[in-house]
Amino acid sequence: MTIYTGRGDEGKTDLRDMSRVSKASHRIEAYGSVDEVNSLLGVVSPTGYEDVDETLRELQNYLHVLQAEFANPSPDEDDPQIREEHVDWLEDVVDEFDAELDPLEKFILPGGSEPGAKLHHARAVCRRAERRAVSFADEEGASESALVFINRLSDVLFTLARVVNQREGVPEENPTY
Repeated sequence: MTIYTGRGDEGKTDLRDMSRVSKASHRIEAYGSVDEVNSLLGVVSPTGYEDVDETLRELQNYLHVLQAEFANPSPDEDDPQIREEHVDWLEDVVDEFDAELDPLEKFILPGGSEPGAKLHHARAVCRRAERRAVSFADEEGASESALVFINRLSDVLFTLARVVNQREGVPEENPTY
């Protein structure tokens, strides 16, 4: 199999059902932005913390499911899809890691240790992916679970950034106004 096919040279790409759409479509913007988040999680790992790295590996798999869902205009029940149990898992992850942290009382500046700063970057890109997903959903429709998932994912990444920075002994900085 060759990497290049030439099929995208005219600005179109194939969806899962083999229909062709513009690479600038809301659907492609949505799953392309999810791909960016997934790639950034690969850049973050390894963090040096096995529990965090295992969580990131699981997140990457779920992001692949989300991309597959967004690439499928008419999914069947057996097709990869984000479901409510994926959202529940994200909420459990936030609760588990948040238990290590002091309560958040002020905004914090993104940054800190190298893995913490990379997680903050991934969170910011995740928020962009969420905006793209909402735009796609407004145009073509998307599952509620997928939209909730990507919203919760940014909460997970924020919490992981805080945890890693705390474990690294890097204090959180607050903005001044």
